[in-house]
Amino acid sequence: MKKAVLIVNPSSGGEKGSEYSKLALETLERLYDEVVLKETTKGGDAEAFAKSAAKERVEAIFVMGGDGTVNESISGLAEEEYRPKLGIIPLGTVNDLGRALGIPLDPATAIRMLPDAITKKLDIGKVNDTYFVDVIAIGKIPEAVKNVGADQKTRLGSLAYFIEGAKALSDGQSYTFKLELDDEVYEQESSLVLIALTNSVGGFENMLPHAKIDDGYLHLIVLKGKTLMDKLKLVPKIVSGNASDANETLYKKFKSGKVSVSEEDNQVMSNIDGDEGDKLPLNVQVLPSHITIFVPKDTKEE
Repeated sequence: MKKAVLIVNPSSGGEKGSEYSKLALETLERLYDEVVLKETTKGGDAEAFAKSAAKERVEAIFVMGGDGTVNESISGLAEEEYRPKLGIIPLGTVNDLGRALGIPLDPATAIRMLPDAITKKLDIGKVNDTYFVDVIAIGKIPEAVKNVGADQKTRLGSLAYFIEGAKALSDGQSYTFKLELDDEVYEQESSLVLIALTNSVGGFENMLPHAKIDDGYLHLIVLKGKTLMDKLKLVPKIVSGNASDANETLYKKFKSGKVSVSEEDNQVMSNIDGDEGDKLPLNVQVLPSHITIFVPKDTKEE
């Protein structure tokens, strides 16, 4: 008997999770013999639901929520020997993984494409003792976006993060980062370090156009510019997909590494898939082709 679990964050997407649950259930019940609905009420629920579903060896798990809910669900699968296929119905503020996979950002459209979906392999990352599927941000922006409230996200969407991030980068403060990437070591002064798995970062779908969901690499980009003008020069390059080639950035791809700061007394923060992460140092590695994920049938081959 084919069984699926639908994990829904009812507070995602401006409280629209419950609204789309009915359509998702109706669609999935035509594809599976049994579909169980699990609604999250607190942090950690999605991870627990996914882990339980994997131990039960269900056929598939579908996640309706934002980047945080998706991260939790994949974290619940990451250490299991048997990992069900995973489907995503984007319902959050940024939805980076959904963008990278070519999944429609309109929930109803994403649901309707499920009967014709195909599967692909997806790399995920591990940072210290946790997992990520999108991006690690280190430096001034994580300190700023921690202050973005739920009401701001509902009213402004990803613009709320952009506004707070722009404020943070304009103050001129930077850190000296030590980057140990595979067999290479770099030192770079910067206010922002990003480590991403896919092309879409912070809603910018062309931030790292060379990054693929299954290329087996982590992609690091470091903002080198010190002045506000240097940082502003980077904006059109981010939009056009040329950030990794810009003089104002350091770009490297790697499989495992460590990020630390030279100043021992500096407690630099990280943000992992949109949520507050560990302070530095961070040990990171890629787990290649770790998850089998549903994507639209017409998704172009990478």
